[in-house]
Amino acid sequence: MMSDLDKLVTAVSQSPKYQHVSPALIRRVGAAELAKRRSYKEAVKATKNKLHQVGGAYQDVRIDYDWALALLQESQRGGAEARREALAEVMRLHTSTRERLPILDRFYTETLAGLPPIHSVLDVACGLNPLARDWMPLAADAVYLAYDIYEDMMAFLGGYFALAGIPGKAEVRDVAAEPLVEPVDLALLLKTLPVLAQIDKTAVPRLLDSLQARYLLVSFPAKSLGGRQKGMAENYEAQFAGWIEGRGWAVEKFSFENELAFLVETNL
Repeated sequence: MMSDLDKLVTAVSQSPKYQHVSPALIRRVGAAELAKRRSYKEAVKATKNKLHQVGGAYQDVRIDYDWALALLQESQRGGAEARREALAEVMRLHTSTRERLPILDRFYTETLAGLPPIHSVLDVACGLNPLARDWMPLAADAVYLAYDIYEDMMAFLGGYFALAGIPGKAEVRDVAAEPLVEPVDLALLLKTLPVLAQIDKTAVPRLLDSLQARYLLVSFPAKSLGGRQKGMAENYEAQFAGWIEGRGWAVEKFSFENELAFLVETNL
């Protein structure tokens, strides 16, 4: 006989919106919701709501990854401009990368200016951000490690890495539950920390403790998904200061129209 948790994982996984989400994440969120909800039905609904907050809200259209990969493959035959146009077209399909497109030409060149050569990158809860690799001032041989909760998205990014000749991997991973112990030059935590904190209040400190990166590029949305500001940048800056208090890290702040970023030099 199936347990309520097994039934919940099956039920949520069969929903078209969540069928590609990491089963380990569904199980972890579902277990927490079953423990505090009055009924199984309420726990299923609450689990779906939580998964929407951490991922579904950023995918307002269903992405045809076969089409996207074919588009990127075709763009490889053109020059750098054609490739960038195709990459931008795909990045428009995900809310987080779409919001960064207007500042993409500045975002990485400004935040990463002056760093020594970056030979390895860890992109945490990456979404489609690895497609912005062309805009990043990385060493030509830089290894790119990308993690997110969507199986279909990670398969797509793995395919893109292969056709673009980018060394690295794209894997499904619940980063709040599995420590990130790979040593890297740079870790990207772009609009990631508030999402992790929604699932588990202890997730952000544990993630920051586990990272083995010399530099962190951390960012926060300066506006809501609906376009309102509501003092978000100030609130996130204060929250970030609390998360890194006592760590002795050097921090540089960058303010863009719709994103607040911090370049952190750790003690590694």
